[in-house]
Amino acid sequence: MSDSDERKDFVFKITVIGDGGVGKTSLIKKYTKGSFKKEYIKTLGAQFSKYDEKIEGSAVKLFFWDIAGQAEFSFMRPTFYKGSKAAIIVFSHAPGEVEKSFDHIFDWHEDIKKYCGDIPIVLFGNKIDLIDESSIDNGKIEEIVNKRDFLGFYKTSAKTGNGVYEAFQAIIKNLYEKYKDL
Repeated sequence: MSDSDERKDFVFKITVIGDGGVGKTSLIKKYTKGSFKKEYIKTLGAQFSKYDEKIEGSAVKLFFWDIAGQAEFSFMRPTFYKGSKAAIIVFSHAPGEVEKSFDHIFDWHEDIKKYCGDIPIVLFGNKIDLIDESSIDNGKIEEIVNKRDFLGFYKTSAKTGNGVYEAFQAIIKNLYEKYKDL
């Protein structure tokens, strides 16, 4: 086997951030285990999930760091962010949650940038199953994505699975492409 045929292993830490209750844990569980639990259990500090995937024959180990969104855990975040290769910022489309969690996208972005620099970031708009999709102001979201140089925006539902696979794949494939030839 020549050097060019050799397959490498990759390890990527992806930090998932956003306000408490927007569905970060549920999205990770949906992607890694295919399951959804309706009851809300607050993440304390952080939890991580390991997931193995194959891309073009290479073994890719993914560590999803699910960071608690509540303010009382903010002092721990710099430690949890360390070593992140990419981030996912999640906000909620659910009525009563959308305004607050959407407005905090900037805060989450500034926070992760402060500790990780310019890493690839994808924006997930979760709980899409709870609204009429035509009510979404796509222009406002695209403006943020372009202004903040995010990789993209994905409408997701951890409950139905809508958009979850595609959203996670966007960031994972970006990382693979970025590191495969290094």
